[in-house]
Amino acid sequence: MKKIILMLVTIALAATGCEQDDFPFSPDFPEEFPGNGQGASNLKDPALAWSADSFEATLGAGNSFPTLTNMYSVGVTYESSQTEVATIGSNGAITLLGSGSTLISAKSAADDTYSASTASYMLTVLIASGSGSDGDPLTFESTGDPSSDDDISTTTFKGRITITYSQTGDATVQGDSYGYVSVDGNKVTVNNTGGEVLIYELTGATDNGSFKVYGAKKQAILLNGVSLTNPDGAAINNQCKKRTFVVVQGTNTLSDGASAAYTKNDDEDLKAVFFSESQLIFSGPGLLTVNALNAQGKAGISSDDYIRMMDCPTVKVNAGSTAGNGLKGKDYVQLSNGTLVVSIAADMAKGISTDDYVLVEGGTHMVSSTGGVAYDDEDAEYTGTSCVKADNYFAMTGGTLILKNTGDGGKGIRAGSYDFDETNHTLSDSYITGGTLNITVTGREVNDVSAKGVKIGWVTKEGTGDRATVTGNAGKLVISGGTITVNSSYGEGLEVKGDLTFDGGETYVSSNSEDAINCQGGLTVNKGFVYAFSSGNDAMDSNGNTNLNGGYVMAICTKGAPEVAIDANTEGGKKLYINKGATLVAYGGLESGYSASQNVYSMSGKAGAWNALHDGKSFIAAFKAPSNISSVIVSAPSLSSGYQGVSVSGEAKCGGVWAVDGITGGSSVSLSNYTGGAGGPGGGPGGGRP
Repeated sequence: MKKIILMLVTIALAATGCEQDDFPFSPDFPEEFPGNGQGASNLKDPALAWSADSFEATLGAGNSFPTLTNMYSVGVTYESSQTEVATIGSNGAITLLGSGSTLISAKSAADDTYSASTASYMLTVLIASGSGSDGDPLTFESTGDPSSDDDISTTTFKGRITITYSQTGDATVQGDSYGYVSVDGNKVTVNNTGGEVLIYELTGATDNGSFKVYGAKKQAILLNGVSLTNPDGAAINNQCKKRTFVVVQGTNTLSDGASAAYTKNDDEDLKAVFFSESQLIFSGPGLLTVNALNAQGKAGISSDDYIRMMDCPTVKVNAGSTAGNGLKGKDYVQLSNGTLVVSIAADMAKGISTDDYVLVEGGTHMVSSTGGVAYDDEDAEYTGTSCVKADNYFAMTGGTLILKNTGDGGKGIRAGSYDFDETNHTLSDSYITGGTLNITVTGREVNDVSAKGVKIGWVTKEGTGDRATVTGNAGKLVISGGTITVNSSYGEGLEVKGDLTFDGGETYVSSNSEDAINCQGGLTVNKGFVYAFSSGNDAMDSNGNTNLNGGYVMAICTKGAPEVAIDANTEGGKKLYINKGATLVAYGGLESGYSASQNVYSMSGKAGAWNALHDGKSFIAAFKAPSNISSVIVSAPSLSSGYQGVSVSGEAKCGGVWAVDGITGGSSVSLSNYTGGAGGPGGGPGGGRP
């Protein structure tokens, strides 16, 4: 079966605001994506591709926008995700309307020759640099959460100090009536000894400068068209321990140097190109690019407190092959809005990292990792990279998060660690209630470090290999909303060390080598749409009981015996339960000894087409069979017959494989009782492994 690739990763490239060559996603993925409903489709990819992954335009200026390659001249429709930022006409012409970021997409529908396809890029529209809102240099508009102290509009500033950097002379200072600022060439230090709540505006450019600030009150750092490189270490070093607002206007760049030593001054931490002792809250309509070039393992952006993205800004972090993490908020990372784009290349590095939790609430964010596995001297073990690493839990309630990890041993999301649990004596449940999450992982296992789309929690074992027994585990995941797509080439797609519960949403998971969905605890489906595909192992595997109580589940296993579509740990006394209310389509057999409170049948469907389940009065649901699979196992409430080749005009769910509305036509087929076991719809000998 051809490898399933995440087309929505292509879509999300739109959200970057980075230059064409400095974000390692390609807009052209020639292999089929499950979102076209084809599964292992033999249809030809139309190979739509834009000439750039992202583009920055200036409102009111002449702009040469990216062009679309459509080599087969398929029919295309265009779309802008944020029409208040820009619109795109039926001929592909762009009209800029306001500042911000928008996904520009070209879409083609599937037909008898070509699969459905979507290609997109991120268009970031900038305006000229300016000062605060409404002409007042000391106030700012709400950044989206006026009930929170993180909203800059709730803060009254006493004054503004403007620092202008220079390539040809010393930095200059305006507004420093307090005498707080000292200048040494283009190295600027602020020592706010009076406790005023001030704005520090940085503008101009230098290849040899820095900004350091000390203070005892909250503050704002206004990046207003500044390009600041410190070849020796941190470009911005915030030693103030109070809340720091980072307002981004115009186009800004912060960089260190490849030979930066990051020499400490006394006991001051220097962990990143942009380092802060306090909270960092980003807002503003502009673009900030942070380049970590050092060989010291230092990050792009790091706070010893928390980091929050608020309304509007586009923040790009590029961490090189000898640098460290992309962005780290020690206490937590909260993505409430805006656009965050992180690219990491170093072995063991993390894209977004925290010692506690990561919460995604809104905005469009992307993380790419190309780093591999290395030996961690501190932990005395080999470890790989993660696009997102949260020692406690991962949560998502809205927005879009696109993750791609091409490194060996790499993971999309790694949440819940033994060290956190041991220290805090609890591990919070990870959860997804909304938003769009897309993960692609293509690396292989190296030094016992495997690549996984999502890994939640930890497990301890006694013994080795197949004889190892689990002595402890923690880390649960509850999915009750959102749209989730996970594709893993050589490891599990979705692995949960505790219990996994589906209470809603749309979840599509595939793996070419291992289980698509795996959990050490119990696996429960109550609501929602679930699709699990594996060509190398079980589609769905649980070491506890698997309870299908409701919702819509499609599980496809093409490996053959002893692997099955849905596996429960019968050797450990556990069982698969198909309870009244569940709708199930499976290929590859069910775990022997399963228990069903509604009839389970074998059905002859039509490969590569929509098929449906009928209760004698109306259609229950329609499912899109992969192009090389026809006969399947089915079960549903009051199921009486199946239909081949139906038409679906309603919304296709779960990546285009499920539908519950707008089902018509087709031809009726009879159902036969399913007898159980592995190897195919009708069963061979009982199978499956725990």
